[in-house]
Parts: sequence; structure tokens; C-alpha cells
Amino acid sequence: MLAVEVIAAKRDAKALRKDQIEWFVEGYAKGTIPDYQMSALAMAIYIRGMSAEETHWLTQAMLHSGQLLQPASERPRVDKHSTGGLGDKTSLILAPLVACFDLDVPMISGRALGITGGTLDKLESIPGYRCNLNEAEIGRQLQRIGCVITGASQSLVPADRKLYALRDVTALVPSIPLITASIMSKKLAENLNALSLDVKWGSAAFMNDKHSALNLADSLTRTGTQASVKTTAILSLMEQPLGDWSGNACEIHESIAVLRGEVKGPVRELSIALSVPLLVDTGRVDSWDAGWQKAEEMLDSGQPFERFRAMVKEQGGQLDQTPTPYPATTLHAPEDGYLQAIDGQEIGKAIIELGGGRKVAGDAIDPRVSFRSIAKLGDRVGRGDPIAEICAGNREMATGVLPRLMGAFRWSETAVKVPCLWERVSD
Repeated sequence: MLAVEVIAAKRDAKALRKDQIEWFVEGYAKGTIPDYQMSALAMAIYIRGMSAEETHWLTQAMLHSGQLLQPASERPRVDKHSTGGLGDKTSLILAPLVACFDLDVPMISGRALGITGGTLDKLESIPGYRCNLNEAEIGRQLQRIGCVITGASQSLVPADRKLYALRDVTALVPSIPLITASIMSKKLAENLNALSLDVKWGSAAFMNDKHSALNLADSLTRTGTQASVKTTAILSLMEQPLGDWSGNACEIHESIAVLRGEVKGPVRELSIALSVPLLVDTGRVDSWDAGWQKAEEMLDSGQPFERFRAMVKEQGGQLDQTPTPYPATTLHAPEDGYLQAIDGQEIGKAIIELGGGRKVAGDAIDPRVSFRSIAKLGDRVGRGDPIAEICAGNREMATGVLPRLMGAFRWSETAVKVPCLWERVSD
């Protein structure tokens, strides 16, 4: 079999056979197929798409490019995945929250894709935090603490680890087959009983429209169900950054405030919405309403923060040394009016330009680069009022991205209806 033949077949909109997909993924994982040929195939998939059957085969091929994570206790195993959005930090909250209900959360996470921040990048802003645990370390930590957030080890879905980094720098993020195979190969490798999915859409996510998000939710839930994992999806709207802060270290600080029960708002609400299906599907509660109440009570108790702190310590992190954002440069409203729209893509690109994300694979990330949302959708502001802050290494850098940031805001003379944050799309 020749790699160029497989690439050409998909380029010409032909369905790939199971053996072609398995051979190509195995070769890429082992290094016999180079990045440039995988990039070509991935671009062909992005343009031509894949059938549900091809997507299933791709997911299975990536899953079986490595080993599976073995259970560490008798407790049910659950996890959550978000398709990514600006300021999305719910994984940092959900893992310790759900672990407080006597569940194991073996969360295998990833790094930034496009404008969307990566959970591992956020956690690595904590000095010493290790994201490269092996299977034995994951098992021991689950036994003691009940939750772990780490990257895929060398033996877990190695094909996805390589392709994930490649997609970020080749404009191949918003492809439903590639997203499905990437997400579900990692999650299926965890040997889960239940999975909660946050499928995002809007200007601050890489899925811009609701129709595409619904298609992705269907693809993900179908793939999970085929693998006998109870899989629930919600759709969440990302027409603005989630919460107040977008960056890396700043999102750690905001998550801690939520875990301590000190802050209410969209970050807490969405974290609970994603946690409840896991409590229901594992029999910890008997209804959605009961799960919501229990999750709120748990957050208010502060216990999830203690679980988070234990997890960070176990993985070598020094939580009290997490850096704070750089000094802020303030953006002011250019006119009176209501905040009608925010272009999250422009905000995300500004963060990347300042070093808060990667321009090419392997770039170091500056964890102190941050964006703070002050005005939110629907807010009435007067000319000259502060609407946001950008925290960069120096004022010259911050000034350089101000035109891009100011262009991300649109104003209306009349009141603006603020849409709902999330909705359930499956049970």
C-alpha cells in the first residue's frame, strides 16, 4: 500500500477502506509515514469529509495505536471533554468536583488548538506541575485522590498525540471527523463508564454555527454509544469568552475561586451542567435536579478546592506560586451603547500574538499573558468606560494589539437580548 494512493483517494472524494485507514494511522504512529503526508491526508479529510463508518474506523485505529488505561479501583470511571472555547476552564473545576462524589476521573487532556486554550497549558502555568504521568502513576493517583489531569502517555493513543499538534498549526482544527477521532480515541482509551461532552459554538469557539455543533455532538455521542459508554452532550454558546479571564495562569486563579465556592456565574454554571449527567449516569443521584443541587452544595462547601489542591500537589505543582497576570492596559468604549457582539477569534489571535498561545508547534507559552472581560454581552456602557484589559509583557506589545481588540467589539443603540449559555441535546 502507498500513502500517496490513500491521500489521492480521499482528495478525489472516495470513501477510504478500513484497512487503508488502519495502515495509514499505524504508519504515522510508528514514524514510517511523515508529517507532510499526514498533513495532506488530514487536509483532504477536512475538505472532503468522512462518512460515519470512516469516522468510526479512524477513531478505532487511533485508539488501538496504543494501549488502554486500566481501572485503578472499583469506583465508576467518568470524564468530560470540551471542544474548546476562549476562557473555557471547566475541566479544572469538574474533575475535582466529580471526584468528591466517589468517582474516578482519569482526565486525559490536550493542549491549545487555534484560539482555544489547552487544559494542559493552563495547568503547566503552575510551577512544577507534571502533565506526563505514566499509567502506573495515573493509577496510583486515582486510588488516592480520585482525579488526575494529564496528557496522553507515550503508550496511550500515540497517533492522536502527533496529529493533535499537527492540526493546530495547519488550519485543520474545525473538522468533524478529525475532532471526533481525536476526542473519542483519548476518551475511549480511559475505559470509561460515562462521558459528558461540551460541544461549543460561536465566535469564541472554533465551531462558528449551531448546525455544525449539532452535527459534531451527534458524531461524538454516536461514537461513544457504539463503544458502550454512556455519553451525554450539551451545546454551549461561546459568543464571548467564558468567565472573566482568558489566558493560562489567570484561568487557574479564576477556577480556584469557583472551586472555593467564592464565585458564581457562567463558569460555575457550565461546570455543574457538565457534571450532573455523570452523577446521574453512575447512579450517584436519581435525577438531573437532584444532581444540580448536590453539585452546588459541594462547590459551596469548598471540598472540590481541597481535592484540586491535592491533585496539583500529587503531580508536583506548587499552587501558591502560580504567576499573576502582567500589568493591565485598559480598553475603553469608543461610544455609548449596548455591547452587541464580541469577536472571540480576534481576542484569541491577540493573545497568541502576545505569546499566550502558539504560532507554530513547539512554541513556548507565556502564562502571564491574559485578557480580562469587563463588559459582557448586553451591558450598557458609556463612552470612555472600561470594557476589557489586556495583560502583556510590556506596554508596547499591548498597544500593538489594541486595534485588533477594539475591532472585536460591536455596539448597538438599543438593548440587546443575551442568549442562553447552554442547552441539553442528548440524555
